[in-house]
Amino acid sequence: MNVSYQWLSEYLDLTGISPEDLADRMSRTGIEVEDVFIPETGLKKIVVGHAVKVEDHPDSDHLHVCQVDIGEDELSQIVCGAPNITAGQKIIVALPGSRITGNTKIKKGKMRGQVSNGMICSLSELGFSEKVVPKKYADGIYVLPDDAVPGESVFSYLAMDDALLDLSITPNRADALSMRGVAYEVGAIYDLKPEFKTISLDENKSEKIADYIEVAVEDKNDTPFYSMRMIKDATIAESPMWLQTKLMNAGIRPLNNVVDSTNYILLEYGQPLHAFDYDRLESKKIVVKRARSGEELDTLDGETRQLTNEMIVVTNGEKPVALAGVMGGLGTEIQDNTVNIALEAALFEPVAIRKTAKELNLRSESSSRYEKGINQDSILTASAHAAALIKELTGGTIVSGVAVVSDLDVKNKLVSITLEKLNRSLGTKIKTDEVLSIFSRLGFDVTEDNGLFNVSIPPRRWDISIEADLLEEVARIYGYDNLPSTLPIIESTPGKLDDKQRIIRHTRHYLEGAGLSQAISYVLTTPQKAGQFLMRESDVTQLDLPMSEDRSTLRMNLISGLLDDVHYNSARKNVDVALYEIGRVFYKNDDSILPIEEEHLAGVLTGSLIESNWQEKAEKVDFFDLKGILEGLFETYGLTEPLTFVADKEQEGMHPGRTAAIYLGEQSIGFIGQIHPLTAKEYDIKETYIFELNLHPIIEGEKHPTIYAGIPKYPGMTRDVALLVDETITNQQLTELIYEKGGKYLRQVRLFDLYQGNKINEGKKSLAYTLSYLNPKDTLVEEEVTKAFEKVINALTEQFNAVIR
Repeated sequence: MNVSYQWLSEYLDLTGISPEDLADRMSRTGIEVEDVFIPETGLKKIVVGHAVKVEDHPDSDHLHVCQVDIGEDELSQIVCGAPNITAGQKIIVALPGSRITGNTKIKKGKMRGQVSNGMICSLSELGFSEKVVPKKYADGIYVLPDDAVPGESVFSYLAMDDALLDLSITPNRADALSMRGVAYEVGAIYDLKPEFKTISLDENKSEKIADYIEVAVEDKNDTPFYSMRMIKDATIAESPMWLQTKLMNAGIRPLNNVVDSTNYILLEYGQPLHAFDYDRLESKKIVVKRARSGEELDTLDGETRQLTNEMIVVTNGEKPVALAGVMGGLGTEIQDNTVNIALEAALFEPVAIRKTAKELNLRSESSSRYEKGINQDSILTASAHAAALIKELTGGTIVSGVAVVSDLDVKNKLVSITLEKLNRSLGTKIKTDEVLSIFSRLGFDVTEDNGLFNVSIPPRRWDISIEADLLEEVARIYGYDNLPSTLPIIESTPGKLDDKQRIIRHTRHYLEGAGLSQAISYVLTTPQKAGQFLMRESDVTQLDLPMSEDRSTLRMNLISGLLDDVHYNSARKNVDVALYEIGRVFYKNDDSILPIEEEHLAGVLTGSLIESNWQEKAEKVDFFDLKGILEGLFETYGLTEPLTFVADKEQEGMHPGRTAAIYLGEQSIGFIGQIHPLTAKEYDIKETYIFELNLHPIIEGEKHPTIYAGIPKYPGMTRDVALLVDETITNQQLTELIYEKGGKYLRQVRLFDLYQGNKINEGKKSLAYTLSYLNPKDTLVEEEVTKAFEKVINALTEQFNAVIR
C-alpha cells in the first residue's frame, strides 16, 4: 500500500520528521516500508502552460501548432500531436533542456518545418502508470484545473512533490490498510495524537430512505452487516484535482466524482463501498444471498462471470447486480447520466470473498480488505463520510436515514497482562508509568491495579485479543532496539545420541570406510517394486491421489531403489557401483490403519571394488566380498548373540544357489546374495550382489560392554591347518567348532585358502585356517598350544570326517 506523506500530515503534525525517518521508525516497529519514493525525482523544468492559440499544422493531418503561455513575456510555440489539445486549456509543458521520464532530455527543434520550443506532456511522460491515468486522458495530454498558474512548476499541482511510502502490510495488520490506521500507528510511534475532521451529514429530512430502498439478507453469517444510503439529483463530473492526485498516488485510476469518492473513503477508512445507479437497479428491494449455479453477471471490467452457489451476490430481488465484496455489475454502473445513487456499505464473510476472488481470478482493493478484515465500528461512519463527500462534489441531496440489516455487536475487547509478565518475557525493567504511557500512545484505555493492566482494545485493532498480542505491542512501541540482548535462562540438558542414532551413525561411518557410498531413494515407488524382496508378508500401502503411477506406493524394501540407482549408473558407463542406504520401509496388515514402519539397512555391489593398477588387478565382486563387509560391521556392534548365515533357496528375486538368510541368534533379520539373473535383466543390470537387514533387532540387541585393555606384553603363537572336507560343510560350521574346542587362549581363526579342483576328490574341498593363540598374562608354553591344537584336530576329524592335509 502506498501511503502519502502529505495526506498523513493532514492528520498528524509531522514537522521535523522526514519521510525517510518515518519509514525507518515504522520498519523498526513492525510495519515494513519497502521504499520511499518522490514521483518528481529525476524530472526537471516541467511547468504549467496555457494554450492560448491552437492551429492545425500546415504540413500534417494530425499535428497542431500551439502558442503557449509559460509565464514569460512572449508566447512559446510548441508542436503537439495530442488529439485532445484545444485552446484555453491549462497543460503540462516540458521546457527546452528539461528531463521527462526515462531521463529523456527535451530540446528545441523543428517538426515538419515548424519550430517547437519544448513538449506538451501526457501523464505517462511524467512517469504515471497507464493504469492510473484517467480514461479521458489515456490517449492524449492531461488537462490541469483552470486555477493553475502558467510558468509555475507542475509538480505541486499533480502532488508529484509528495513522498510515497510503500508499506508491506502483513495479514495480521490489516488495520494499516487505511490512512487512518497508519495515522494511529505513526501517532503511537512518535507519541502524537491524530486529529480527524468532523463530518457533518446534511440530510434532507423531508424524504425517508424507506420510500426508496429496502435491504434484506438471506444468511447473516455471509453478511453480518449491510446498509444502503441514497443521494438524489447528483451531477456526474470529473473529480477535483486534489482527489485525483490522491487516488493516482495510491495506484487507483480516477473515474468520476462518485466512484472516486468511494475509493477515497476506501483508502481513508479501509472500508470498501460501492455506488449503484439507483434507477438502473429496477427495484426498491436489495437482497443479499448466495448465487444460483449457472447464473451470469457482467462485471465492471467488461467480463461475463459464471457464478456458483459458493459466491455471495447482491441482487435486485431477481437477478445479481454485483459480486459482493469483489466487484460491481456493469448493468448498475455509475455513468455520465446517472442522477440517483444508492451507496452500499457492508461486511461480508472473509472466506467466501476470498474463494470468489480466487475462483474468478478477480482480486480487487475491496476483496483484499474484506479477506483480511475491516473495522466493524466504522462502517456507518465511512458511509456517512462518503455520502457527505458525494453531496459536496455532485451537488446532490442525501435522503435521511439508512437502510440497515445488522447482526453485529461491536464493543471493545478487554485483555489483561501483568507487569511481571512483560518484564520477564522481554527481559526488561519497564516501570508501570512507562507501560501506561505506551498503551495511551496506542490509543487504548487502560487501568492498572497492583501490576495488573486491564486494557480496553478498540474495534479498529481487531488483531489484538490475547495476552501475547499486548506483549508484542509493548515490545514494538518500546523499541525492539531497546530490548536487552540476553541468553535464555533454561535448564541445561547435555546432548547425546540415543542407541538408535549412535548405531546408525556408526553404520554409516563403517560402510563408507569399506568403500560404499550412501544413496537416498524415493520412499514412493510402483506396486510391483514395492512387493519385491519382501522380508515378511504385507499388504501394500497406496496413496489415494498419487502424482504419478511410478510414485503411488510406499516401499516395503530398500533393494529396488538401490537397483534403480545401479541401472542409472550403469547406463552412464559407471559399472563399478557400491552403495548403501539406511531408511524406512512400510508394512501393512488388514487390521492396521497406518502402516508399520521399520528401519532397514541395505547395500549393493556390482563391478569391482578396486581399479586395476600396476600393483594389483581389478576383480569382480562376489558373494564373499559383501559377506565380509557385513561380518566386519557386525563385529563392531559387539552383539552377544552370534551372527549366522544359512543357505536360502526360497527368497524371491534372488539366485537360489548364492543367497543366505541372516540370523542374529535364532531371529531372522535379513538376507544376502546375488540378484537372480531374470530380475537383473528386468532392471537391465549385470551381476549384482545385495543385502538387506532389519536394524531394530540390532539396535535393541544385548551388547558386550566395551572393555579397554593395554597392548599385550607377551608374544602369541599361530598354528596352520588344512582340511579336506565334504563341500556341503560350511566355513561357519568349521569355525564354530574350532572356537568351541580351541581352548581359553585361542583368539582368532582366519580362513586363508579355499580350493576345489582336479587335484582333490569330487564333492570335496580344501580349507586352510590360521589359529592365533595369546595369553595376555604370561608367556605361552609350546605344550599348552600343541595340546589345545590337537583337541581341535581331533574334533574336526570326528565330527566332520575331515582329512588333515
